[in-house]
Amino acid sequence: MTDFIVILIGAVVGLIMGLTGAGGGILAVPALVYAQGWSMQQAMPVALLAVSTAAAIGAMEGLYRKLVRYRAAILMAVAGSLPTLLGVQVAHRLSQQWLMLVFALILCAVAVRLVLQLRSPDDVNGPRSALAHINSSTGRFEWSFKTGAVIASIGAVSGFMTGLLGVGGGFVIVPMLRHYTNASMHVAVATSLLVVSLVGSMGVGSALLSGASLPPALSAFFVITTVGGMLAARRIAVRLPARQVQKIFIGLLVCVAASLFYRVL
Repeated sequence: MTDFIVILIGAVVGLIMGLTGAGGGILAVPALVYAQGWSMQQAMPVALLAVSTAAAIGAMEGLYRKLVRYRAAILMAVAGSLPTLLGVQVAHRLSQQWLMLVFALILCAVAVRLVLQLRSPDDVNGPRSALAHINSSTGRFEWSFKTGAVIASIGAVSGFMTGLLGVGGGFVIVPMLRHYTNASMHVAVATSLLVVSLVGSMGVGSALLSGASLPPALSAFFVITTVGGMLAARRIAVRLPARQVQKIFIGLLVCVAASLFYRVL
């Protein structure tokens, strides 16, 4: 029964990641806590391993479709490396309840930001006041010091969240790319997957160095089913409008935040 639950969680996590570029970790960590009776600290490395592996495969598909802005993704991953280590250290010093509360509050803030973005007239192509711009003719970022600073800042924030909460960071990367750049939702999702795969791998390594352990059989089951869900979802995602993908992402954030608030209270 336990194996079936782990397989089911992995498949759902992969589906959500493939559709939204995020949500894998924010769903996987609470789900493993509930299903296995683990603490968040125990669930984090297993969730990160599955999420980063599935994200790497999704990113390859995005690169093939020329949706990934790989220079931006690499810069975000590099900028997020040290904050990831810092986040892991902070996580080990916080209580279980505080971690869940911080997690839930961050999810609520991101959901509100995305709802406001959906209601604006320029939600599909990104805000007109974007600080970093993708050239519509080349499909690439117009690089400058300001663009580099914006992209690096997004990477640093997502890296810290990766280490602190044991998530891939995509739930931060996607809304921040949508808010501070003119990247479309599909470009933000694909680019996020590459960053998640790079930063998530560093997060797994940091957790293991900090004394975390990975149950071999359960971890393998979880990784395989997450990858399967990811592959299925990427076939669906390219057929969905950007607004629909964003609405799915918002619904996921609200549901997970509500479950965490319930558990804390």
